[in-house]
Amino acid sequence: MGHSAIAFIIVIGILVFIHEFGHFIAARLCGVGVEVFSLGFGPKILKKRYGRTQYCLSAIPLGGYVKMVGEEPGSEIDPEDINSSFTHKSLLQKSIIVAAGPFFNFFLAIFIFFILYQFSGIYLAEPVVGQVLEDTPAFTAGIKPGDVIKEINQVKIESFEDIPRIIATGYGKQLDFIVERDARLIELVISPVLSPGKNVFGEEIEKYIIGIVGSGESYHKKLNLFQALQHSIKDTYGLVKLTLLSVVKMINGSISADNLGGPLMIAQMAGEQAKAGMMNFAWFIALLSVNLGIINLFPIPVLDGGHLLFFGIEALTGKAVSDSLREKLIKFGAAVLVALMVFVFYNDIVRMFNGG
Repeated sequence: MGHSAIAFIIVIGILVFIHEFGHFIAARLCGVGVEVFSLGFGPKILKKRYGRTQYCLSAIPLGGYVKMVGEEPGSEIDPEDINSSFTHKSLLQKSIIVAAGPFFNFFLAIFIFFILYQFSGIYLAEPVVGQVLEDTPAFTAGIKPGDVIKEINQVKIESFEDIPRIIATGYGKQLDFIVERDARLIELVISPVLSPGKNVFGEEIEKYIIGIVGSGESYHKKLNLFQALQHSIKDTYGLVKLTLLSVVKMINGSISADNLGGPLMIAQMAGEQAKAGMMNFAWFIALLSVNLGIINLFPIPVLDGGHLLFFGIEALTGKAVSDSLREKLIKFGAAVLVALMVFVFYNDIVRMFNGG
């Protein structure tokens, strides 16, 4: 438990610091004065002032905040602070400042993946056929176990994972394969067929297949700077896409909301990943960073996405949302978040009692 608590504090501390640092950097670049940059809430344990900004480490390490000059609409601002007031900046500048927090969470994920790939490389599944299923297009075309898939439609195959991806994008069209067998290159023509299967969410789907199974062998590949960055961006994009799809499926009922987890589950998983090693722990931080970035972009008042929604309404109508309406929407947003927190805590507690 103690190990998980420490790991949880480290994870939350890193994620919140990066998120608030994004707001801070964007604010300073847009000429907005920052009065307080705090990691954590509650009583201040450490504080140091540099210029106008007071940097703080607070007692409750489960959050943080950046307090900007003129951040609250309608607040009184000294005439000399008008130029450095958040409220008096353009809609574009305010939007950049607000969006910078979530986007810095995405940048953190890219950075973590980049470091991992740069120093450790990647392991790829060998494009070697381990099994050919009977009465399938691959069996009919003459593919045999041990064949190495070299190309499909003139696209070089680097990993076995490339094969189903190319087959899926062909939508059943005839594909030209080049396979290596006994040091000889053989050209084969294969037409995929639809077959029942399951997606990553366990849902029943139909997908195009040719009827081969990989050998399960893998190889290590070192990456240069460009390749590491390319894989980092690709993986971060994949996590964003998968997370958004998961949210949509929870909303339409395809996935049970019981899968949602809160702080207790995060603490448990953080402890497990920390024990598994630094690479696992770093990957877990990247995963949570993507989730935090996406959640903060939801158009719920109180969250960054809610503020962006207000700015969008102002841009369309030509006038800002009234203070009274803003206050009501923020209260509603806060109530939604409290309800969500109660729900995920309930899920966590149920999992604990069920041994999950």
